[in-house]
Amino acid sequence: FKVQRKTRKLRPKYPYGCSRSLQYFYTGVTRGINFPEFTAVGMMDGEQFMYYDSNIRQAIPKVDWIKNNVGPEHWTRQTQIFQGTEAVYKVNIGTLMQRFNQSGGIHIVQFMYGCELDGETGVTDGYEQFGYDGADFLYLDLRSTSWVAPVPQAVITKQKWDVADAEYTKNYLTHECIYWLKKYVYYGMYSLERKVPPQVSLLQTDPSSPVVCHATGFYPDKVMISWQKDGQDLHEDVHVNETLPNHDRTFQKRAELKVAPDVWKKNQFTCVVEHKSGDPIHMILTDEKIRTNSNNVLFIIAGSVVAALVLIAVVVGVVMVVKRRSGERRSKQHQ
Repeated sequence: FKVQRKTRKLRPKYPYGCSRSLQYFYTGVTRGINFPEFTAVGMMDGEQFMYYDSNIRQAIPKVDWIKNNVGPEHWTRQTQIFQGTEAVYKVNIGTLMQRFNQSGGIHIVQFMYGCELDGETGVTDGYEQFGYDGADFLYLDLRSTSWVAPVPQAVITKQKWDVADAEYTKNYLTHECIYWLKKYVYYGMYSLERKVPPQVSLLQTDPSSPVVCHATGFYPDKVMISWQKDGQDLHEDVHVNETLPNHDRTFQKRAELKVAPDVWKKNQFTCVVEHKSGDPIHMILTDEKIRTNSNNVLFIIAGSVVAALVLIAVVVGVVMVVKRRSGERRSKQHQ
């Protein structure tokens, strides 16, 4: 794999507040499905700020804060970089198909890299990794400055990159990436600093289905949802879903509670939603507070979830199952 990284001449100091993250997702797919052969997405604090795919063949800004601060020459350079990376990914898929003894079918190469900054402690972290057909393929161990090959087909790449690339990649993730993260925080200060509280509802399809505590409309995306029984945290029969984006750049999340009506009517069950926008929200489960299909609320929520899933498919390409917090990588050529 070959990687093309941004360079810069200055290293200014910017105010960056709380914890921040800058991530990029690249996805390459073989022909045969109704999806671009290559997509690239940039995410700042969980918000998409740029996009490129092999159909439009142009890097485009997605939010006002970067549109207002970055000129057209930047997007021209980014477009040229992604066009080159697109060609590399077509080669990568062919190389990996050979290594896995595959002659046809639909195959996917996924790449994720990024960095994080704790605004209170100044501690930084970086990660870079590859996935192939939905499984881990190769990732960087930042502490040992070496590549890890979870599958035999990745060993040849690991051996070459340990010598020629590991130190350079570590330096990029811990310095260059952090530089761009701070710069984007400066550009999007108002947008990225805003705090929007969640709206919380209790939903249920019918009396025998789980009770859903649904929080939506909040920003930033970090939120904690839990269920309590008589004031004590409840872990059994509780399922907390992943945070999903809304169309207006806010987020939503839900936590399901499996409990029989005769049980929750004899005890006090409470949904607790914690978000940095304010004090925790406590929603006590009662008949009066449950919304059901009778007022079409669940249909509305289901529609927003579907829309969010479509957005995620565009943002990430095909959802990565490789989710490590340390050690990973950007766009390169397997040799």
